Amino acid sequence: MPGSRKLGRPTDHRMAMLRGMVTYLLENGRIETTVTRAKEVRSLAEKYITMGKAPTLANKRRALAFITKEDIVKKLFDEIGPGCANRSGGYTRIVRTGPRRGDAAEMCVIELVKDEKQEKKARAPRAGGASRGSRAQRVRESQEAAKTGTAEEAVEAKDAEAEEVAAAE
Repeated sequence: MPGSRKLGRPTDHRMAMLRGMVTYLLENGRIETTVTRAKEVRSLAEKYITMGKAPTLANKRRALAFITKEDIVKKLFDEIGPGCANRSGGYTRIVRTGPRRGDAAEMCVIELVKDEKQEKKARAPRAGGASRGSRAQRVRESQEAAKTGTAEEAVEAKDAEAEEVAAAE
């Protein structure tokens, strides 16, 4: 049952913490926290995202009463809510990341789920199989330059590659 976890805090402290976490989640799109906190944040965040899909004055006032920043409420009703218009729930995703080093509490990342079109673009691999600016791509480009360019360009490419290897060590 959502809202039944006390998280070891008095009610006012717990609600202030959850308000801040929901605000930060809507502002940045993802936060890292413990699993139990993330489950509480998820229920509250999804409630306000559902509210953001129907931009009535009453919904805006309810959101302003809970979310601590006015510009985040504006973002909720202008970007996040309409972006989730074709979903009927499941606006957030919790991904477990393993135990925390200090006390072994189970940690996770809670993030807003983008619509399918944006996710496919984000998941699509870049041309050449490597991400932009990765070492593998730079090495591949230097090898291509060495094959097609003059001897001077090949020497410069090898020098640059040697410097990168030395810097990485």
